[in-house]
Amino acid sequence: MDGMILDVDGTLWNSTGIVAKAWTRAVRENGCPDMTVTPEMLQALFGRPMDVIADHLLPQLTPEHRYHIMKVCCGYEHQALREDECRICYPGVPETIRELAAGVSLFIVSNCQAGYIELFLEKTGLGSYITDFECYGNNGKSKSENIRLVVERNALQAPVYVGDTQGDADAAKEAGIPFIFAAYGFGTADHADAEISSFAELISISGVGEKAERNALPEIVNEEETEKRYQAREVSK
Repeated sequence: MDGMILDVDGTLWNSTGIVAKAWTRAVRENGCPDMTVTPEMLQALFGRPMDVIADHLLPQLTPEHRYHIMKVCCGYEHQALREDECRICYPGVPETIRELAAGVSLFIVSNCQAGYIELFLEKTGLGSYITDFECYGNNGKSKSENIRLVVERNALQAPVYVGDTQGDADAAKEAGIPFIFAAYGFGTADHADAEISSFAELISISGVGEKAERNALPEIVNEEETEKRYQAREVSK
């Protein structure tokens, strides 16, 4: 494994409580005064491209209207996340990312809006540990296309993708790389190559811990080699 590509929502953190309040404000101010967006609604939608989320969330509106509201939702969302002193990462995420980064390159690919990954990195202070990232909001490309894009521009030979939904599993398959299912997240997934019940389990899957142990072990030599080294030291004297 020379690269681990991570999803955000449902894999690294759960922002749906804060985002639901921001989106409710946005939809109520823009033509849907009686609508309430709940965390459960968002957990069922997150992971999809933003236009698809708008289509599912606001099917009663014209495409132009719903996509306008979605832009407002994203703006309010960023404001709410930036202002809230949130600690919404899943247990062990910051510590595990710092440990993983010592042995494998880390990346992020999400279907989120532009600026969301940057906000995540800003809120968590993890920016220095992420080599590269890409999202739907930056280029309009699907998750599988953005996975391939990150793989290509970083010359990865044996990467994996970590996510929490069937959409993540399908994207990894389309991109031609193994998929690790984060079972603690928002969704379900069939035919994962591996499954984790906590983010910290990625340490053992990646082998980073084993590499650290090997690097820390003292060098062991046999008796014959020890005698040769002893004789060489005597000669050098």
